[in-house]
Amino acid sequence: MDASKISRKSFIKNSSVLLAAGAGILTESAAAHRTGPEHTGKSFMLKNVRLETGFEYEDGEVVHTKTALFSIEIAEGKVKSVLANQPAAKAVDAKGMLLLPAFKDMHIHLDKTFYGLGWKAKLAKNKTVKDMIAYEQQIIPELLKTSVPRTEKLIELMQSYGTNYARSHVNIEPTSGLNSLMNLQKALENKKDSFQAELVAFPQHGIYYTKSEQLMKEAAQMDIDFIGGLDPTSIDGAIEKHMDFVVQLALDHQKGIDIHLHESGESGLKTINYLIDKVIENPVLKGRTFISHSFALANLDKSKLEQTAQKLAGAKIGIASTIPFGSTIMPIPVLYKHGVDVVCGNDCIIDWWSTFGSGSILQKANMAAQLYGYRTEFDLSRILKLATHNVLPLDDKGNQAWPKAGDQADMVLVEASCSAEAVSRISPVRSLIHRGKIVF
Repeated sequence: MDASKISRKSFIKNSSVLLAAGAGILTESAAAHRTGPEHTGKSFMLKNVRLETGFEYEDGEVVHTKTALFSIEIAEGKVKSVLANQPAAKAVDAKGMLLLPAFKDMHIHLDKTFYGLGWKAKLAKNKTVKDMIAYEQQIIPELLKTSVPRTEKLIELMQSYGTNYARSHVNIEPTSGLNSLMNLQKALENKKDSFQAELVAFPQHGIYYTKSEQLMKEAAQMDIDFIGGLDPTSIDGAIEKHMDFVVQLALDHQKGIDIHLHESGESGLKTINYLIDKVIENPVLKGRTFISHSFALANLDKSKLEQTAQKLAGAKIGIASTIPFGSTIMPIPVLYKHGVDVVCGNDCIIDWWSTFGSGSILQKANMAAQLYGYRTEFDLSRILKLATHNVLPLDDKGNQAWPKAGDQADMVLVEASCSAEAVSRISPVRSLIHRGKIVF
């Protein structure tokens, strides 16, 4: 498929993931709505906007979310004011749709995808991370030739599902050198008015396994935000050498840390504890350090899990998860219980690691609700925070918390009556506003 001809409609038509999740296929009228003109002014008003106003209770349980229609003034990329609805005003008509905070994909690889090319399933022979490294070394040179336009189309797909912000890991390894990073930066520059991303320099082929140390040092001096790492025991053969390099590079260049940790056994837990100790030794890294996947947590007994979650929270180390299901179920409710910052992402969008990935982060919140039994009005409304990174329209007491005057005008309009319905039904996104600009 030619990259210039990709559309969300053709993607959904060929994606079993959203169909299995019950999202359905958008109608032709919705498609027509998507192609409407952008609002390019620096200030404008939305009218007939549905906002959540509180909870209704029966016998102490939340049974319904109250909403009302409002008008919202937007100026210079921020919410200027939230007003009583003015249906007769000259304004952009939200037609009663629900306004929610824009979605954030906090673990994705924008530089690596088959999106925009023909269908290709995952190869059965590529079973281990080292198998995948060898495969990447074969295919990356050709994929780099078209990565800029395909990344832009992937961003557009994410925008169509309400995402305006991402944390993207980007390959730093000898096969692509710094070209994956530079191509991704070109794509992001082309989308700078409608999308924002923070970048993780990710040694996908190991720091020492493929001699990527110097490249990582060079990447750290470029426009990136986090230093990444990868399975220090199984790939590089030693926790200390690998993790010390990552930590020191982050400290030297005032970056955060976000490592991939697939290792699920003793080595995985040792790496988690080693990083906790390093962050405690270097408090500047608190709140700026994340462990992606962290599958070792899924295999701990209850006592060890509670203890580890407490330690993660104490060090302010976050966990980035794709909400895996099957044999590995991440203990996200326990992490939340102890105050660990949990972020969520799609990870792969139709690439050689996984043929799945819809681009919808709201779908991830839905998957979490199903996995962890979040079925009530209250619980469904709370787990929306996985899609918005903790920004919710109502606080736990039902008080309005968002939007407020002065908030960044990053928001989506969805066809739902409330947050709980949006999560439960993966409600269609009809518009995305990024920094006060209607971009979808």
